[in-house]
Amino acid sequence: MRGTSRLELMPEPDEPSLLTAVDSNAPGYPGESYGISDEEARRLRSPMGPIMRFLWPWGAVGFSAVVASILLLYPSIYSLIGEVLDSEWAFEDSGIRELQESGNLGEGVRVCMVDTGIDVSHPDLSHLTLSGFRDFYSEKDSPVRDIGTNSHGTLMAGLLVANGSFTGAAPGVSLSVAISLGPDGKSANERMVSQAIRWCRISQDSDIISLSLGTAPGSSFSATSDTLDAVREALDDGIFVIAAAGNIDPKQNISDVSSPASLSGVIAVGAHDRNGDPWIDSAEGAQYDPETGEERIFPNQKPEISAPGVDLWSCRDSDRDPPYAFSTGTSDSTVLVTGALALILSLYQDQIEGENGIIDHHEMDLVKVALANSARTDPNQSDHDSKKGYGLLDAQEWSRQVEIEFGINQ
Repeated sequence: MRGTSRLELMPEPDEPSLLTAVDSNAPGYPGESYGISDEEARRLRSPMGPIMRFLWPWGAVGFSAVVASILLLYPSIYSLIGEVLDSEWAFEDSGIRELQESGNLGEGVRVCMVDTGIDVSHPDLSHLTLSGFRDFYSEKDSPVRDIGTNSHGTLMAGLLVANGSFTGAAPGVSLSVAISLGPDGKSANERMVSQAIRWCRISQDSDIISLSLGTAPGSSFSATSDTLDAVREALDDGIFVIAAAGNIDPKQNISDVSSPASLSGVIAVGAHDRNGDPWIDSAEGAQYDPETGEERIFPNQKPEISAPGVDLWSCRDSDRDPPYAFSTGTSDSTVLVTGALALILSLYQDQIEGENGIIDHHEMDLVKVALANSARTDPNQSDHDSKKGYGLLDAQEWSRQVEIEFGINQ
């Protein structure tokens, strides 16, 4: 509308809440119509007049008081929000809570996390006695700490082993932590990552290595990569490796999940939200393996599984108030799959290993077959979805499918 800048709002004398738009040069009603002076009547015609009279001075003072109260009470309010908007939905949706109902919390299973470290002084992690800790980033193994600016390692550890204000996926596991990521939570360099993986394999005798890390989705370590060699060595030794599918950058031309999640024997994990929809930035898997050029086949299509990974409430630096934060990404979903597998191994590791006491590639494939067959799918999903994988994580059903594949309790 042209000329709107010349309009004012004039209250009607008989009904002041009714405002009439008039030209600013129009005389309007005289002051006596309102029982006030002509000048006061003119001031009534300011569009912001009624609002300003409310806000100033007492409205402004009240507003300032509310803002100050929020700032002072922020830690308490934030903690309360965390209790209401926690990530319990993720543990329930994934079937982890149901699998924990028997009292199994992952006891007897050795998990090694390669990340930015861990803050063991956090109240929800005070029960922990780490099996091992190594810093391959700065080569300072003491004190145990998290070097991540955003406490990435502690966030991930909380999702797995917290046992305080909330319960992680598998707080009973024997946990080792290796630092190989820089403060920004990204891979520092390949040498550090490969050293950390080998430490998990050799020194810590791990059952599961959890890698909430990787190259940028669509890129990969070279075929002669020391990191990929370290992962292959772990797989050959019967160690399950679970890795993040990767968080994509919308500006990039993405062609596959990140590496080492792209390796055939690794379980690559994508992320989904509360509604079961894929997280928009969760990397998609390619039909063909970029390393070999061969078509990926069941049960090693990428990613293999999708797990909750959007707005998960977890532990962070204990010096912060409150020492909790929300986290989103395939890093988070990777940890939930790690926890689910730890619960299953705690129940059935001896049966999976068989008479020789070793988990070989065939037995690993059977565990992945069980994972694929257990995944929850919607009616419109094909056998494998490039973003969801074989479907959404259902830990309880995964456990049941492991029983079927290995003839347990039959």
